[in-house]
Amino acid sequence: MNDAIKPGPEIPMQAAGLPQLSVIVPTFNERDNVTVLYRRLQATLTGIPWEVVFVDDNSPDGTWEVVRGLARRDSRVRCIRRIGRRGLSGACIEGILASSAPYAAVIDADLQHDETQLPAMVALLASGEVELVVGSRYIEGGSADSFNKQRAGASALATEVARRVLRVEIKDPMSGFFMIRRDRFEQLAPQLSTQGFKILLDIVATAHGELRTVEIPYAFGARQHGESKLDSMVALDFLGLVLAKLTNDIISLRFILFGMVGATGLVVHLATLFVALEWFNAPFPEAQAAGALVAMTSNFILNNFLTYRDQRLKGFAILRGLLLFYLVCSVGLFANVGVAFSVYDSEPIWWLAGAAGALMGVVWNYAMSGLFVWRKR
Repeated sequence: MNDAIKPGPEIPMQAAGLPQLSVIVPTFNERDNVTVLYRRLQATLTGIPWEVVFVDDNSPDGTWEVVRGLARRDSRVRCIRRIGRRGLSGACIEGILASSAPYAAVIDADLQHDETQLPAMVALLASGEVELVVGSRYIEGGSADSFNKQRAGASALATEVARRVLRVEIKDPMSGFFMIRRDRFEQLAPQLSTQGFKILLDIVATAHGELRTVEIPYAFGARQHGESKLDSMVALDFLGLVLAKLTNDIISLRFILFGMVGATGLVVHLATLFVALEWFNAPFPEAQAAGALVAMTSNFILNNFLTYRDQRLKGFAILRGLLLFYLVCSVGLFANVGVAFSVYDSEPIWWLAGAAGALMGVVWNYAMSGLFVWRKR
């Protein structure tokens, strides 16, 4: 006789008190906005079982404390407080994977997205004919009038690049407001980057046109409180994401950014070498050493600011990290030279040997930096 417990009949979501919709809200310094957004969700989602998951990157203004206060009064509110890592894409991924509803919406905490569109988005997914609904600023009925000229131009350029280079068909791949079936998201999640801000573009590009998608219009509003999280580094994040998707994720976004920083280090090295030789009449060995030291220092600063900004070192950890970075890059230089000599001995083509050595050096520096300099704690 088989005494194994057999699964019982599936319990309907509403009867079990389970949500139909999980609203994922990534936050950083949004203390003044989260309560307003929560109240708007209450008013908008009447009749829809829902939960809201705030994913906070350890905000200095205590956003997570406000969310915890809301959660004590309403069990539909949840808070994930992330320490030691940052970034909108990573926060969205963690929030969706931690959700319990079949549908997951991503909406910003800055009140610029139109939460009144959420019921219509749920209805589209519930029809079974759609897997992804995108809130679009660039179809008829939508607008981004709150953008200044600089941001409007940058958004238009990024959208055009994404559509042409990655062959993304939707009109607003840079939108931060969308809803997706959670089961489809979980299939794509292992291939998504946790860096950067453009999680929707990553999802659409990774799906290679296999997500049944519709766009609905909405008007992008003006920020009411706090400061925008977008800065000049977002452009490099975007470029890195595009390059990563062009390689079918063989090369990660972080590795591409690390390599881009390394390329700037070569320029810094040569500039320092020139100044030391021409302006200070330094002997070549000393000038070369100065160039290497300055280049490694600039690479460390840029990597800490950009490549590993979700794990950015602060305080005394910066000095410790810099010394470790010097050590890693010094060993990487030996690896570079060793591989170059080995390739040149078997095939005496100087540019091939040099490229092989440089690639080995970058791979070594990237791997060891992740293990020892910016290791996750």
